[in-house]
Amino acid sequence: MVNAILSFCVKKQIVRAGIFLLLIMVASACSSSQVDVDIATPSAAASASNKATVKGTDKSAVNKRIPAKVVRVVDGDTMKISFTDGGKEKEETIRLLLVDTPESVDPEKPVQPFALEASNYAKTMLTGQDVQLELDVSERDKYGRLLCYLYIGDKMFNELLLENGYARVAYIYPPNVKYVDQFREIQKKAQQKALNIWSVENYAQEDGYHEGVVKGGAAASPKSTTAPKPVTTLQPKANTTYNSCKEANAAGAYKIKKGEPGYSAKLDGDGDGVACE
Repeated sequence: MVNAILSFCVKKQIVRAGIFLLLIMVASACSSSQVDVDIATPSAAASASNKATVKGTDKSAVNKRIPAKVVRVVDGDTMKISFTDGGKEKEETIRLLLVDTPESVDPEKPVQPFALEASNYAKTMLTGQDVQLELDVSERDKYGRLLCYLYIGDKMFNELLLENGYARVAYIYPPNVKYVDQFREIQKKAQQKALNIWSVENYAQEDGYHEGVVKGGAAASPKSTTAPKPVTTLQPKANTTYNSCKEANAAGAYKIKKGEPGYSAKLDGDGDGVACE
């Protein structure tokens, strides 16, 4: 009887030991699983960090210069350029950022003083030249023109216009304000030297150009190297057609809107509804 009792107690102890060992194994398995999760978490964070780095690289790529060629100078601050994209040749109208030259091709306005000087300077410097474009944050204006800083060689043409008194600092719309402070410093020096647009007091102001202060309203000052001549914009006849924008411009037609005499799709390279911009 005693032996039977002892045998039962021993078996009971063995069962308890087995249960205890089983509990230890389960606890160990859970602990191991938790370690796997903890290890995976930093790995996921590293992956997210890598994605952020790639995104940052993409953003910095915006600041790289884009090679292009100037096809035609519209006026002092607006040009037609061509470039290669995906193996195809494309054309764009560009507008220089943060600068404004007097108006020379607006059919609704007379040619402003110093406008032709600015336009001729741009034509001399840029026509047919290989250039580079630097974009800012916002790429286009409301007219669909590409907004940029334009480089010829190691010189930024936006700055050259300011240095020579052909343009004022203007159209300061964040976030496209990368160079506005240095542009203002360059402008200040041109003002002190009374170069071109700064040679007539109160002509170039923050809100634009005031041709009324210039004698005759549309003539350059004596300090200007070349006096612009007023250009009369002709209204084409209803059946007028032009073979090229050069022919249209020679006839005094600029910025011909769709539906107006002289407009044709072949003269509207960017398809914005305005030909010979």
